[in-house]
Amino acid sequence: MRSDFTFFHSLRVRWSEVDMQRVVFNGNYFNYFDVAVYESWRAMLAAGLPAAGAGLQTRFDGWIHNIFVVKASAEYHAPAHWNDDLDIGVRIARLGRSSMRTVTEIHRADEHLVSGELIYVYKDPVANASAPLPDEFRQLAIAFERVRPEGA
Repeated sequence: MRSDFTFFHSLRVRWSEVDMQRVVFNGNYFNYFDVAVYESWRAMLAAGLPAAGAGLQTRFDGWIHNIFVVKASAEYHAPAHWNDDLDIGVRIARLGRSSMRTVTEIHRADEHLVSGELIYVYKDPVANASAPLPDEFRQLAIAFERVRPEGA
């Protein structure tokens, strides 16, 4: 439901994203998810900056460069069309030890068009293996999303 989301990113469907019937090509919804998730992380960073102080931007940039999608899915309810104004809701639904599950929804006004799920894993760049999400990132996410960490 739209009310489940506290963060939305808005965008307008561009001509290059539609087919000859002016319907958004299904793969483009994953681009929309990706842009909205990144924008939600930027909002999360902005919300945490006053309390976290200097250096958070640098640490945050390092974290998000080591978070990778391992699963992406979408459920299509209705199509978006060229020039539609869309709102993409994003929320972190689960924080695991090294992963997080992000849920997305795309709306045109009050109409729910697409539901999505993205599962991310944090990777230690030196060991090239999954690693625990940094505590500071976890605390920012919990404060921003008001989610319960797994096992809590």
